[in-house]
Amino acid sequence: MPIDYKNYPENWKSEIRPAILKRDNNCCKFCGIENGAVGWRDYEGNFVYAEDYLRSKKLGAGFYQTSQRLKIVLTIMHLDHNIKNNDYSNLAAGCQKCHNTYDAGFRKENRKNNRSKKLGIITMFE
Repeated sequence: MPIDYKNYPENWKSEIRPAILKRDNNCCKFCGIENGAVGWRDYEGNFVYAEDYLRSKKLGAGFYQTSQRLKIVLTIMHLDHNIKNNDYSNLAAGCQKCHNTYDAGFRKENRKNNRSKKLGIITMFE
């Protein structure tokens, strides 16, 4: 989902994002992949660096997906899912895969709650 910078502080791109990337050594906090890395995903969804991919092709290994080359662009994650909480302890650098995996349960719960509201369903906790 594209980021809507209207919901973020003015210094998000100029100060906050660069500071978090620097603190996290320009790598995903969860899987360690480097910002700007180039490669492919294998059939299990693991990132394969371009050098390793090319080496495997020379060796005749044919188990990598070759349809789309990827360039990793790290995102900044809100660990508590609250985009208003920009405390540095609540922020972490994450690749797209780790960020989506981290947010999956939160998004599922939001869809469930939004669906219930649209249908006028009231839970016993409301």
